[in-house]
Amino acid sequence: MKKSDKLEIIENLTKEINSCNHFYLADVADLNAEDSGSLRRLCFSREVKLTVVKNTLLRKALEQSDKNTDELYDVLNGNTSIMFCEIGNVPAKLIKEFSKKHKKPVLKAAYVEESVYVGANQLDALVSIKSKDELLGDLVALLQSPIKTVLGQLQSGATTIHGVLQTLSEKK
Repeated sequence: MKKSDKLEIIENLTKEINSCNHFYLADVADLNAEDSGSLRRLCFSREVKLTVVKNTLLRKALEQSDKNTDELYDVLNGNTSIMFCEIGNVPAKLIKEFSKKHKKPVLKAAYVEESVYVGANQLDALVSIKSKDELLGDLVALLQSPIKTVLGQLQSGATTIHGVLQTLSEKK
């Protein structure tokens, strides 16, 4: 591969890393063509961009990126694929689902919302991370709960006051 081609790949990877808040490093080696195609189709359907990269080029791209990814350098050995996504837990769910049947991909590391997760043992933690929309939904529900309680108490108080006034008016 020419040096100019390598520089172009590094530049494209750096742009992609800087533009995404979430990316996963996984080992997808040893998948046959059929399984590899199935994995790529599943990634495409879930809006995950899967790219197989050379470790040295990925390391240089990580070094040039704006993100603090020093902890990821140790996992850059063997076969490495990078998965870019918009929602932080989607690749983790995808990896968990696909690896039940095929034993691959294996999570090497992940960069999610400025946090680094290293090792396959972090997969369950990554699956349980909530997306921005899920967190906003939880926040709205929490904010609505006290308001609903206050409104309920005011409405029950109004019926109590109405009952007391009705009783007083009947006594006269």
